[in-house]
Amino acid sequence: MAVPTRNPKDSMTSTWRTWDRSQWNAGHWLLEVLNVHHIELDQEVPVHQKTEKVPYAPELQFHLWVLLHAGLTLAIHQLYIIYFGQPSALLIFFYYHTALEFFAVHETHVLRRVGHKIGFFDGDKHPRDGVPDVGVGKTVKSLLSVIAFRPLLTIFLAYRADDGPSSIRWGWLIFETGMYALVLDFWYYIFHRSAHETEHLWKYHRTHHLTKHPNPLLTAYADTVQEFIDIVGTPLITYLTMKLMGFPMGFYEWWVCQQYVVFTEILGHSGLRMLATAVNPWTWLLRLCDMELVIEDHDLHHRKGWKNSHNYGKQTRVWDRLFNTSIPRVEGHRDNIDYVNTAKIPLL
Repeated sequence: MAVPTRNPKDSMTSTWRTWDRSQWNAGHWLLEVLNVHHIELDQEVPVHQKTEKVPYAPELQFHLWVLLHAGLTLAIHQLYIIYFGQPSALLIFFYYHTALEFFAVHETHVLRRVGHKIGFFDGDKHPRDGVPDVGVGKTVKSLLSVIAFRPLLTIFLAYRADDGPSSIRWGWLIFETGMYALVLDFWYYIFHRSAHETEHLWKYHRTHHLTKHPNPLLTAYADTVQEFIDIVGTPLITYLTMKLMGFPMGFYEWWVCQQYVVFTEILGHSGLRMLATAVNPWTWLLRLCDMELVIEDHDLHHRKGWKNSHNYGKQTRVWDRLFNTSIPRVEGHRDNIDYVNTAKIPLL
């Protein structure tokens, strides 16, 4: 009986960074110029046994990161309005598109430095997957789609030329940001779990699960159908749900909400060996209910999950806990946390 052969397109072999650069194409060069690799090839990565304590990462630093980057973008926009008047929608698109790209690249640079200091989950068994040789083009296309279509969707639905960042409804913002993550995660949970448990949908999700040890560049590594759901479908349904619930969901509030989400998506696929929560204004409450999401939760989803899986949430564990699809942590459980030697995420 013939043994089925693996589809070459499913290969996760990543050697292209060691190739002669004359063999590179535009995709290889873009990743190199942006320097968005998860590790430096010439630097050691610490390897820890699973019984070694996991450093705790205080959450306040993540809020500072998100609010500083989101707020700086809004402040520059407001200054432009003061001195030059209202910008065109096209200029707004390029501005927020560039800001999103800059912050994502910057976060990747910072997380790489942290990885070389503290290592990664399951590092004693397997290194982080790199961008596969056969998937460089797919990776670049996915990343460009995220940083193009998310700002475009936000502008199309919520941007009003007569409003500036000073119009933000500050009284709503904290509540709105926390609820946005919860609602987004609800819709994502439904789509994500359905993709695992339905044969027809699994074929669109399986590519994302070729990586068992993801890195930030593989956050959006997926087939076109899943890309559309992640980039357009889920945010669109979440926006409409929030509007039906009575939330303002203005352009600038939505920008802050998405900065929290994007920061968490990149951090959540980093595999960094630290107890770091998905940053959210409601994390303190979620923690009291044992419903907060940490890096290891989604890492275990990739490592252990296949068609029938667990840990489907990407912003919280609320829906996993309510529907009994969460599993215990392997390294980052409560008895294995180092609260003294904490992990830091530098702003620069």
